[in-house]
Amino acid sequence: MKKHLSIGLSAFALAALLSGCAGTSGTGTSTTPAAAASAAATTPPGSAASGSAPASTPAAAATDLKVADSSAGRIVVDGKGMSVYVYMKDVKDSGRSACTGGCLQSWPPVLAAADTPTADGVTGTVGTIATPDGKKQLTINGMPVYYYAKDTAAGDILGQGVGSVWHLVAPSGEMIAAAAGGY
Repeated sequence: MKKHLSIGLSAFALAALLSGCAGTSGTGTSTTPAAAASAAATTPPGSAASGSAPASTPAAAATDLKVADSSAGRIVVDGKGMSVYVYMKDVKDSGRSACTGGCLQSWPPVLAAADTPTADGVTGTVGTIATPDGKKQLTINGMPVYYYAKDTAAGDILGQGVGSVWHLVAPSGEMIAAAAGGY
């Protein structure tokens, strides 16, 4: 009896597994490994994919960069409203990031959702550079842009002025200097 039950449960588990892998019937959504990797790559710190808080789906953020109001003035944010920063140790138009190794844990790169980045309200020149793992990091006026890991919600600007080398970005692509005695 135990052997028959075990075989029956195994067959049921196999059938469930196979039906889950069969795809959908045209009206549902399916995630390919490339789409899942792309979604993970464009998910900012603090979102569901990074293990902290719920986030909207990647499809909700059709624009890579846009402009938003903050207590520091008008700033550049990603399509989900997460603040982006420039690193003053980066060299403009060098085609590479100076933030490597452990730096990337606190300051992950802002990645392009597609080959051609889109921006709404950003007047600076938006482009990309290749990351060491072959992804496309967004740039504004030739400077790579990053998230700050401690910014967990749209509108957070906790990275402004950190170490006197991390700054928010104005729509023109220029850095926004930290207020004296602030941040």
